[in-house]
Amino acid sequence: MSSNTNDSRARDKADVQQRDVAFARNAPTYGRWVSWIVVLVIASNFLWLVATNPNFEWMVVLKWFTEGSVLKGLQVTLGLTVVSMILGTLLGLLLAVWRLSENKLLSGISSLYIWFFRGTPLLVQLIFWYNLSTLFPTLSITIPWTGITFASWNTNDLITPLTAAIAGLALNEAAYMAEIIRAGLLSVDNGQVETTQAFGMSRTRALRRIIIPQAMRSIIPPTGNQLISMIKATSLVSVIAMGDLLYSVQAVYNRTFEIIPMLMVAVIWYLLITSILNVGQSAIERYYARGTRRTVVVTKRRNQSDDISQRALVQKEDV
Repeated sequence: MSSNTNDSRARDKADVQQRDVAFARNAPTYGRWVSWIVVLVIASNFLWLVATNPNFEWMVVLKWFTEGSVLKGLQVTLGLTVVSMILGTLLGLLLAVWRLSENKLLSGISSLYIWFFRGTPLLVQLIFWYNLSTLFPTLSITIPWTGITFASWNTNDLITPLTAAIAGLALNEAAYMAEIIRAGLLSVDNGQVETTQAFGMSRTRALRRIIIPQAMRSIIPPTGNQLISMIKATSLVSVIAMGDLLYSVQAVYNRTFEIIPMLMVAVIWYLLITSILNVGQSAIERYYARGTRRTVVVTKRRNQSDDISQRALVQKEDV
């Protein structure tokens, strides 16, 4: 009798587990496996063709990959990216706050700035800054409509290829970062803002302590995208004779005529840098997403399911 009872309980438990969604399993998807195999075959075939194509001249790529002039150009690219991104982010934060301000003057200035720098190509802006001396041979601090001058500089002495590159990249980036930061600030629940006002916090302190930390979850992903775009945008400074990574490889293949392998050197370096940045972006996103993700522990879920099954069996026995 006890054996039959145990068998009945085992069948009932198995029946409960079959109906429990905690033990649900996806049906086998053979189409997915087939698609994976097809994609892997195509990808491996493409990589094999690239690796064995003699026209890429991989030995030349290996020779110049860590050459001194290329590494120096890489340092310039990274330096321009860091400086321009920091300046662009700080200015973008200021513009975003102005854009959200109730002061019509500040809001108008911010809107006009964003309209202009987003509406003109970055390449044109770089060339404009590099040739600023054509419009203004000297830069002066004066009182308008008077002859009083406090200081004056030769424009060519101030606007070097380096300063032109930083000015063009940073000012252009600020327009995009302003909209990204503004969107992040608007994503914070309005109740948070009202709470800071109820506690008598100043707007600056509320932004620093409450609003911006919460907005970072929405700001980080597009900012990471902008940083990667900035890495690639620095290649445009080669038109103003700035010795970045692309300019360095161009200088080499202009002498050696090894165009494809030298371009592959630049491509590999860009891909390596962006890959590292992607890893860093993912880590920062996880940091700011703490407390917003629900993690499911399989063992805990199964234990809970076993408890439910046991209670269901007991109720069935009582009936």
